[in-house]
Amino acid sequence: MKIGIVGAAGLLGKALRGKLESSHHQWVGFSRAPEGREGEWRSLDDGFGGLDGVVNVAGEAIDKRWTQKNREKFHESRIGVTERIVASLAAMAAEERPRVLLNASAVGYYGDRGEELLTEGEEAGPDYLARLCLEWEAAAREAEALEVRVVLGRIGVVLGPGAPAWERLQQVFQWGLGGRLGDGRQYWSPVHLDDVAGGMVHALETDEVVGPMNLVAPGAVTNGEMTRMLGEVMHRPTLFPVPALALKVVLGGFSSALLSSQRVEPKVLQETGYQFAYANPRALLEALSS
Repeated sequence: MKIGIVGAAGLLGKALRGKLESSHHQWVGFSRAPEGREGEWRSLDDGFGGLDGVVNVAGEAIDKRWTQKNREKFHESRIGVTERIVASLAAMAAEERPRVLLNASAVGYYGDRGEELLTEGEEAGPDYLARLCLEWEAAAREAEALEVRVVLGRIGVVLGPGAPAWERLQQVFQWGLGGRLGDGRQYWSPVHLDDVAGGMVHALETDEVVGPMNLVAPGAVTNGEMTRMLGEVMHRPTLFPVPALALKVVLGGFSSALLSSQRVEPKVLQETGYQFAYANPRALLEALSS
């Protein structure tokens, strides 16, 4: 297959490029500045001719204060870009159109759900991040009317070399300042960067994967459990819990992404035969800490 990647220059895009190459597929990168890069690159205005599929992993990072200006960036970089992709697909002749669109989303779609076990059929939550994801997915689903197979990759907490969440966690624990966030009872659904890319390639190759697909490792753990495991594998103390109020004061709305509980399972990936490189959060943390 030859796959177009929107957001190919970012962390997820780079990982996906490598995974496609190792799986004997070709890729075309889409970027706002396509000139001077190694490989084949285009801008969105160049269109998707000659491609078997499109993956959209573009999106402004949300790990900052959710000011009105930043919310506008979150919206435009997700919904706005997705709408442009679908419009470009709609302008193509049916016989030339890529047959699959894999659009990124996030487990934030589910909102704060406590201990509820969440698979792909659950409803969206009511909070800001959930509604952003819902609108993002709805924009991608417009391609279904074009007879394009649409996959919605709901991505968990991405950990891996270069991943912002991992870089911050690793640094804090190396300093001996690790600790749970809030009461630590909120579930986190981590996933290794390699399995995000691997799960996406699996979805592109597997026609049975349609609609929502949770990109998380099996066996979500609470933030407290993850803190303990990370302290064990890094041989560092976990003595400094961060109160929820402090997170809210310092981070504003983004604190809700750290304090919300999402116990998510990758039912679609498991039922369609994807083999995880890191089968649970502890295996993931041990690999990253070795």
